[in-house]
Parts: sequence; C-alpha cells; structure tokens
Amino acid sequence: MSESANNEYDAVIVGGGPGGLTAGIYVARARMSSLLIEKGLFGGQMVTSDRYENYPGFPEGISGTELGEYMRQQAIKFGLKTINAEATGLRLEGEKKVVETTDGDFIAGTVIIAGGATRRKLGVPGEEEFAGRGVSYCAVCDADFFHDVAVAVVGGGNSAITEALHLAKFASKVTLIHRRDELRASKVMQEKVFAEPKIDFCWNSVIEKIEGEEIVSRLKLRNVKTEERYDLEVEGVFISTGIKPNTDFVKGVVPLDDAGYVITNIDMETEVPGIFAAGDIRHGSVRQAITAAGDGATAGFNAERHLSHYV
Repeated sequence: MSESANNEYDAVIVGGGPGGLTAGIYVARARMSSLLIEKGLFGGQMVTSDRYENYPGFPEGISGTELGEYMRQQAIKFGLKTINAEATGLRLEGEKKVVETTDGDFIAGTVIIAGGATRRKLGVPGEEEFAGRGVSYCAVCDADFFHDVAVAVVGGGNSAITEALHLAKFASKVTLIHRRDELRASKVMQEKVFAEPKIDFCWNSVIEKIEGEEIVSRLKLRNVKTEERYDLEVEGVFISTGIKPNTDFVKGVVPLDDAGYVITNIDMETEVPGIFAAGDIRHGSVRQAITAAGDGATAGFNAERHLSHYV
C-alpha cells in the first residue's frame, strides 16, 4: 500500500470506539497508511461503562476506559495514526474521498465511518456525576450489577420497554418513569411490560435531580401535570430516551435509513465504493462493543480488499 503524503492516506477512519479502533488494527496490519479521527475520548461509548463483564477474554471484567486504551495501543503498535478532531463533512473527488475536519482536510482511498451513536441524556444534576455509579444507558451491559435492588428506567418507547423487561430478570423492582400518561411502545411490547409483576410505573413524571453519595440512592421527581414533587429510592437509573447516530457529516453522501443510520451490506460496504461503516452508526447494529469490533474487523478487511483493486 502507499505511504501517506502529508494529508493523504489509504484509509481514514472516523470514530475511535471499538468499531473504529478494530478497523484501525486491521488496516494498519495490512500495511495501509491509515488515520483515525476521534473528537472525544478513545474508546467511544465504552468509556461510559464502569465494567464490561461480557467482553471475551476478560473473565474478571474490564473497565470501558481500559479496554478502549488497549485497543488504541494495539492499533498504534501496527502503525495507525490518531488525531483528536471532529469530522465536519465528506466529499467525493473521483475515486478519492475527502474527510473534512476541524483540523483540516484528509484525502483517503477508503473511508470507514465508525462515529457511533449518541445516547440522549436528561441533562439533569447528578447525571454526569453518577455515570457508571448507578446511572447507565445500557441494561444489557450493566444489568448484572443490580441484582435484587430497585432500579428505574426513563422512557416510554420500545427501547425503554426492552430495557425494563431485561432488568426485571435481575432487579427486585423496576420503576418505569415516563413524562406522558401512556407508552409510545408497540402494543406487543406494552402487553409484555404490563404483564411483568416486577415493573411499576411513574406516569406524567420527569427526573429533576439524581442524588446519592458514592452511588445513586434516590431520584427527585416532578409530576408534569400536578407539579407535585416526590422522591423515588433506587440504586440505579437506566436512561433510554433515544439514540442519535452521529451521521450529520455524511448526509447526502451515503444512504441513510429513516433514523439516520448508515445503510451497509454484510461486508460493511455502503452504496458508495470505498466507503464503509461499522458499529453503532450502522443500520441493524445491536449496539454492543463486541459486535462493533466485529463490524470494524469486517470493514477493515474489505477496505484493504477494495483498495487492492485500485493500486
């Protein structure tokens, strides 16, 4: 593969989560000149999880921060370059792709879009402070930490119901907090959640503050109709109010689904030759670190195969 000249690379990866970092390992090992662009912390959404106990190879568990750093070090060892910048646009110039960023433009033979999806936050006091210490955005990731204790789920759509039903297998009680007086979830999902005896409901309510000492111990709630304020004693709160894929910079360049996720085939290819996607940003992702890594491996492998046809 080619040596990078100034700002030109065989592969430019946007996003430093498990999908992007794994793609980086694969393209770097293929001796492709490669650059990974990450606007925040390397590890992506992994760094918001205090402990991963379902990632293979770590029987005692591992923090998301550690796992992300191990992946980054491994990719760098093989020659991947990384920068902290935000991708702001993507344009095509013949067979070349130009990734526009806050740190300048980078020309690429192939691009792997792995910028993930942002979980919508409540923006209330205590949410950031207790992230990883009772505040979670993923029941599949963290439910096992909440055996036989009371927890809450915020939201009223299918995702929130799925989270609540999963948590009911572990927690002693699950309270679903919704700002309306009826759920937005499908009728089938509503039937399931109403049939679960361990799930209770706080209707017409919002969280105003999350409190605790070392971990979450209570939620300060407000009824939006009566303005009544009351406390809910819980040891965990799972926020499931929606997810937004970070695809603004590729709109109009690659096909997106109605929710804004990148559409790919099983090889992680988009309809635009040489542009791939991996991880939570991709349509059909199950939003797990291990599956994002698998996507990244597939995208990296096929990026190398694509480029070999043009050099």
